[in-house]
Amino acid sequence: MNRFEKDEIVQAKQPASDGIDRRNFLGCMAWAGTGLLWTMAGGVPTSKLLAQTMKNKGAAVEDFSFVQISDSHIGFNKGANPDVTGTLTKAIDKINAVPVGRKAPDFMIHTGDITQNSKAVEFDTASQVIKSAKVSEVFYVPGEHDFIDDGEQYKQRFGKGTVGNGWYSYNHKGVHFVGLNNCVQVDAMGNIGSDQLAWLKADLAGLSHSTPIVVFAHIPLWMVYEKWGWGTKDGEQALAMLKPFGSVTVLNGHIHQIVQKVEGNVEFHTAMATAFPQPAPGAAPNPGPMVVPAGRLQSVLGVTKVQVVRGLNHLAVVDRTLVESA
Repeated sequence: MNRFEKDEIVQAKQPASDGIDRRNFLGCMAWAGTGLLWTMAGGVPTSKLLAQTMKNKGAAVEDFSFVQISDSHIGFNKGANPDVTGTLTKAIDKINAVPVGRKAPDFMIHTGDITQNSKAVEFDTASQVIKSAKVSEVFYVPGEHDFIDDGEQYKQRFGKGTVGNGWYSYNHKGVHFVGLNNCVQVDAMGNIGSDQLAWLKADLAGLSHSTPIVVFAHIPLWMVYEKWGWGTKDGEQALAMLKPFGSVTVLNGHIHQIVQKVEGNVEFHTAMATAFPQPAPGAAPNPGPMVVPAGRLQSVLGVTKVQVVRGLNHLAVVDRTLVESA
């Protein structure tokens, strides 16, 4: 079954002070995991500690959960991580280790840079590893490394049934998911483009403002660090369209580290890579693969699980590194 046959596919502002200085960045950044487990309860995304169980007898039954991973960079083999396939495999194993008494996630989202060079063998390897995840479906958006040259490899494998250069939406148990491609026109930073913005406007037009929205794209939609291009130049236009909705969660990758921000009704989360870390903004002359001692690598990669509890609208992200038990 094509992934777009399983659920309904819909074809259809942030203030100027979005930036974040290094002190505030370090204050809200966690050296965390590479995957986010999202559980939707009552249509509201939130979380609790992994070690906790739902102690409130009156707590709502969880509607569903899903997992986010990002930046696998299959094909990368330099000093920051000479075995990116091994760490992706370990991350998938971590996702599959569902504690007794908990439901497995319904599906998984990969927020881009699946590969390093968009080569067929890299996509083959990534697909082989990811298909071992105990989820019913995987939804992808591309990163700039997946669109080297014309992005044809990505589109043939993961873009069938999508619109334009790979954007789409679907509904799952009352939540509307929107996958965007903000990597096609990258220069210094991400860009959505007028065609995709027009599609997004039409896609959202028929939805009730009470509908929970989850948007996922590779490059952060908000301006994390402009000097390094860690943001989307027309992201503010997309966020303005999302402002009327009561519950919006934006998931991104690209910067290889956890950053969280709440702006009104919108919660922003970036995931760490399964491949290698990058420096915090301003902590190095430039972004790029950051070498850590070999014995420490798995302690800065891992899986982050987030659980949604009815009535709570703030996400508490709890991290499990690849060396920690579930």
